[in-house]
Amino acid sequence: MNRKKELKEQYKQMRHEMGIFIIRSKVNNKCYIEATQDLRGTMNGTRFKLGAGAHPNRQLQKEWKEFGEGNFTIEILENLEYDKDESKTDYKEDLALLRMIWEEKLLKQKLEFYER
Repeated sequence: MNRKKELKEQYKQMRHEMGIFIIRSKVNNKCYIEATQDLRGTMNGTRFKLGAGAHPNRQLQKEWKEFGEGNFTIEILENLEYDKDESKTDYKEDLALLRMIWEEKLLKQKLEFYER
C-alpha cells in the first residue's frame, strides 16, 4: 500500500510537457488548437475522444467522423518551459497568452478555427 502511495506522489511531482497543439484538417482550411499543462496526455485524450465520437467540439467531431482520422494532422506547435522559480505551479495565464499568440499567427496564415 505504501508503494502505491509513493508512486502516486512521484506522479504528482512529475513535470509534464506543457504547451499548445493543433489539429489541422487536410480537407479544408480549418484547425483546432488547445493549450494544456499536459501535452501528451491531452493529445492522447483528444485523439481518443474523437475516435469515440465524444469530443466536445461538435464541428470538429462531425468532420473527423466524415473525413476520417487520416485527413487530420495533430502536432505540437510550441512547448512552454517551466519557470525557474520552482514554487510556480499555475501556468494557466501563460498558456492562455501563448494560445492568443498562436491564434494570431494562424489567422495570418489564413487558417479558420473550428468554433469553440
